[in-house]
Amino acid sequence: MKTVEIRDQEIAAIEEFAARREALLREIRKVIVGQEKVVEEVLISLFARGHCLLVGVPGLAKTLLIGTLAEVLDLDFNRIQFTPDLMPSDITGTDILQEDAATGRRKFQFLKGPIFTNILLADEINRTPPKTQAALLQSMQEYQVSAGGTTYPLDLPFFVLATQNPIEQEGTYPLPEAQLDRFMLNIEIQYPPFEDEVQIVLQTTSVGKPTPKKVMDGPAILRYQELVRRVPASPFVVSYAVSLAQKSRPQNPQAPQLVKDYVEWGAGPRASQYLVLGAKAMTILQGRYAVSIEDIQAMAPSVLRHRIIPNFKAQAEGISSLDIISRLLSEVKPSADGSEAG
Repeated sequence: MKTVEIRDQEIAAIEEFAARREALLREIRKVIVGQEKVVEEVLISLFARGHCLLVGVPGLAKTLLIGTLAEVLDLDFNRIQFTPDLMPSDITGTDILQEDAATGRRKFQFLKGPIFTNILLADEINRTPPKTQAALLQSMQEYQVSAGGTTYPLDLPFFVLATQNPIEQEGTYPLPEAQLDRFMLNIEIQYPPFEDEVQIVLQTTSVGKPTPKKVMDGPAILRYQELVRRVPASPFVVSYAVSLAQKSRPQNPQAPQLVKDYVEWGAGPRASQYLVLGAKAMTILQGRYAVSIEDIQAMAPSVLRHRIIPNFKAQAEGISSLDIISRLLSEVKPSADGSEAG
């Protein structure tokens, strides 16, 4: 098996990043109570150059978390409330006819939409029609906007967090699987435990509001995003990530019987990439220097949840994609020689 080494320069950068991460979390905790795993996964997605889909009922501080993150990272932040009448141009911008006061000549000028920001909250993305959803998702993939035959680059870093409400589905437009695949992570936000909710109520019903400090900026985030890709991942670890994705597909002869019985469609190649990138980001967020099998396993639920589609039989028997992922993790074992995992 090929040996993967890390240079002293990367070690110093990872140590610096781990220290910045502690300061970042300290400032976020001034405003956000609990939700440690959610915060960690949002940061993993940001530093891995991915995007997040946040699923949770109203009132769980999704907007507050994202706004706080933008404030601590010193990034521009816009929020779009997705509604059935929202048009693509309401997101990307539109050409408007302007008259030059000096010459009297008229010309079209592009008026940038709210997508021209660093952090974008797409609130209740499933409440707008597919054409409008697609306008956002194209920009997520290509980091640019096309309008009137002209292409406009987006400022980097560019990070999209979309929310969905899991309990009100009437009048919604569910994201197709191909569009769901654009999101690196599907993060489920649960109700807070009793002690956290008490602290939330005390904090939000008192005089005064915590003010987090800025601890990072855009150029630093871009450097750390590049650092994530330089973190070593051995063929042993990468082959395990690829095997997890491949064996989630019922068409694969080596897929576990559970997958063949209960999965309509499995995860595509983008899942393998995001498993490895997410594990790399987790590694340096925790101040470590190389990716482990445990990092891949920790990333699997959020990476695979929206990429494994249970079939009708699974739905009838109450088997969810998370149940399938759990069984997949128990049945697919890493291979000792770095070849296809067994």
